[in-house]
Amino acid sequence: MDTQRLILLLVFFFSCMMLWDAWQRKDLPPPVAASQQAAATQPADGTPGSAAVPSAPTSAPASPGAVPAAGKPASQAAVLKIRTDLVAAEISAHGGDLVRLELLKHHATVKPDENFVLIDPAHAYAAQSGLIGTGLPNHKSIWTLPAAGLELKDGADELRVPLEAALEGGGKVVKTYVFKRGNYLVDVEHKFVDAPVPAGTFAYFQLTRDDKPPAGANSMMMTFTGAAIYTDQDKFKKVDFSDFGGKNKHPAKSDNGWVALVEHYFFSAWIPPAGEREYFTRKLDGNLFATGLVLPFTGDALTVPLYSGPQEQDKLEKIAPGLDLVVDYGWLTMIAAPLFWVLDWIHGYVGNWGWAIILLTVLIKGVFFPLSAASYKSMAKMRVLTPKLMKLKETYADDKQRMNQEMMELYKREKVNPLGGCLPILVQIPVFIALYWVLLGTVEMRGAPWLGWITDLSAQDPYYVLPLLMGVSMFIQTKLNPTPPDPIQAKIVLWMPIVFTVMFLWFPAGLVLYWTVNNVLSIAQQWQVNRMIESAGLKAH
Repeated sequence: MDTQRLILLLVFFFSCMMLWDAWQRKDLPPPVAASQQAAATQPADGTPGSAAVPSAPTSAPASPGAVPAAGKPASQAAVLKIRTDLVAAEISAHGGDLVRLELLKHHATVKPDENFVLIDPAHAYAAQSGLIGTGLPNHKSIWTLPAAGLELKDGADELRVPLEAALEGGGKVVKTYVFKRGNYLVDVEHKFVDAPVPAGTFAYFQLTRDDKPPAGANSMMMTFTGAAIYTDQDKFKKVDFSDFGGKNKHPAKSDNGWVALVEHYFFSAWIPPAGEREYFTRKLDGNLFATGLVLPFTGDALTVPLYSGPQEQDKLEKIAPGLDLVVDYGWLTMIAAPLFWVLDWIHGYVGNWGWAIILLTVLIKGVFFPLSAASYKSMAKMRVLTPKLMKLKETYADDKQRMNQEMMELYKREKVNPLGGCLPILVQIPVFIALYWVLLGTVEMRGAPWLGWITDLSAQDPYYVLPLLMGVSMFIQTKLNPTPPDPIQAKIVLWMPIVFTVMFLWFPAGLVLYWTVNNVLSIAQQWQVNRMIESAGLKAH
């Protein structure tokens, strides 16, 4: 087998690995049968089948079935608007739910002149909470809102937003949202006022959403959208919407951890303090899904923080153990996480993510220089041998066995290893894929400019300059490689730059920048090695 064929196989292998990794991350819709079954058990108006809130058990945490089923928030309910330095939020009187959260420091994906909306009524996305017990308020109850909208005042560090729900026997429950300056964490407190806490009371905190991918998602960049649950025992577990409600898909009970809804660059998570809790995922009516946890209500108040914002790794790991894992690098996390650390470190010096990508590419190229040099040296020798190999193919065209024997003798005589150009490349493939996911999943790239027309490294090049440069660089690389003796292989090699250029038209500019710089460095190195080998006439081994 000649070197060119091995190179084609490696490219095919590399493409398959990327496609498989993307397929693993793809947000698949729920099975049709499950949707039909759910629809059959729900009323046509989308309300839960039973309006009654079951009482919580008295000796064990409430099961997910005890949590009132979620429906879409009532559109006619009053809404309270809140604004801080980071977010603009809306809280509905129906359930006291957080039904909208606009991130003021992040632009929208499709319309960059608007702000990004994470918790979004368009997706029936909401952060809900309530109490489990007879007569206790929950996310189906009507809560009393403050009289007017609230805004974080200059000089204030937090904004408290109290909601009230009266109890039948007197007293009330106050649900208070505490927004903090410079922080995406919102404390959600439930407190009994002028009333004792009924025995066996439990509280639940859940996130609901439909299964539609976020705005801007496309088949070329398939990222995960779904639930994530973390515990010290089971570590980080992703749950696809199609697996909601399935057995053994996630931890059931623990005394630690958190639950989240994750999408590209952003997420929301309930992060309770240490103590007993039960996790759940549920398929609701239509295409709605809920994930959350149930906690025993101890004392007269219970506070659970809600994080809803960007996946900023350096900040997340300080909030809770494992929270930085929502930046999902898949099975290459062990390689991708250090790569991001180095990229972030470089950015701290240069102050520009584009130049940081270029310097990281140069650094990686330097680390793999010995392997790359060996690969290019082998390919350069094969390039010199190509005329002799072509002559052997013509001479022994009718005798494949003899032709292979003569080729092996030629390799042995010239001290050329036909596999030498491929094995070093194979070793580097995991690093390339890991860096691909680092650049694809890093929220810091979102809205980050490089220079000139590249104003957002997470978006595609608006003028397609980088993809075209990448295609040209790939074409030059093919010309520096040995010419395939097989005409079909030769045509495939010539078409590959065109195919990759078309693919990269929709890739984020940061990814294309990395690939282009890597190609340019490879061209320089390969050209130098080819020149040395050809001038030496195969005498340098």
